[in-house]
Amino acid sequence: MTVPTPKPWIDAITPYAPGRSPSGAGEPAAKLSSNENPLGTGPSAQAAFVAAMGTLSRYPDPGATVLREAIGALYGLDTARIVCGTGSDEILHLAAGAYAGVGDEILYVRYGFLVYPLAARRVGATPVEAADKDYATDIDALIAAITPATRVLFLANPNNPTGTLAPREDIARLHAAMPTDCLLVIDQAYGEYLDDGEGDGGLALAGRADNVLVTRTFSKIYGLAAERIGWAYGPPPVIDALNRIRGPFNVTSAGQAAALAALNDQAFVDASRAHNARWRDWLTERIAGLGNAGLRAVPSHANFLLVLFEGRLSAGQAFEGLLEAGYITRWLPGQGLAHGLRITIGSEDETRGVAAALEKLAGGKL
Repeated sequence: MTVPTPKPWIDAITPYAPGRSPSGAGEPAAKLSSNENPLGTGPSAQAAFVAAMGTLSRYPDPGATVLREAIGALYGLDTARIVCGTGSDEILHLAAGAYAGVGDEILYVRYGFLVYPLAARRVGATPVEAADKDYATDIDALIAAITPATRVLFLANPNNPTGTLAPREDIARLHAAMPTDCLLVIDQAYGEYLDDGEGDGGLALAGRADNVLVTRTFSKIYGLAAERIGWAYGPPPVIDALNRIRGPFNVTSAGQAAALAALNDQAFVDASRAHNARWRDWLTERIAGLGNAGLRAVPSHANFLLVLFEGRLSAGQAFEGLLEAGYITRWLPGQGLAHGLRITIGSEDETRGVAAALEKLAGGKL
């Protein structure tokens, strides 16, 4: 008897494994595994979400019109060139589905976001990994890896899980070297954590180029991870292609309302950025003090640190030890980072606590 059989490239997919969460069955734990905002969600966004409960019987605006208008006003973008998605993850998958398939290649940097190879395999394309440069994006390696079969190039900037940032001039050089039939997707999920002047120029590049798409999310600094709201900006033909294949009501009414209120509360965004910068720098210094024990933090521009374990204490041992101490971090052996932990910048108490726990595990002093 025959049964439905998935395409062979589907069997090759390893499902995305999210950051571990507290089970609810044991001791309370600080979740530092998913890069969520430790300040939570802004009060105006929470109020807007609650108010939207009165519209639950109605389908949401399929085009997220008011939200797109607010995004356009904040960033000075043409609203018609913005598309919203179920998180930026959906848009990444849409880009792969619209522009790549069997026989095509999708390129990304080693230690890049885990969704990129998944999005490639989902459509039958071949994922291609370019070498890094000490955990950072190597522009020359990316350029060298481009072939006539390359249809999409994904680049997270700042990168996840390393936190590294490719500067504006590197992004421009990469784009200039790319064939015009290859789509450059600049994933700026952590873009709001950058200081003034640190931006990579992606939005401006997408405004003038025919093959650049920039994605953003409300899950990180805006504190709306549960609602899954993302957006992208790009040339009209690319936005048209994504609109043709996205879900027709992909962003909920409550999500649209909360995101709109969050956009209008830039004071909360500023406070989140300042908190992150302060405690990221503080934790970076504390990790530097454990250098004799073989620990080092990759310089980060995001809301997390990738901590490398290059001495007697392994990342796996540290992961288990921190878990026992009440801190859930992200161990990434499936991404070639069996020697590293990604640690979200949490509240002051959480950040001080995870540092103290690392000190105890490493046997050093901060």
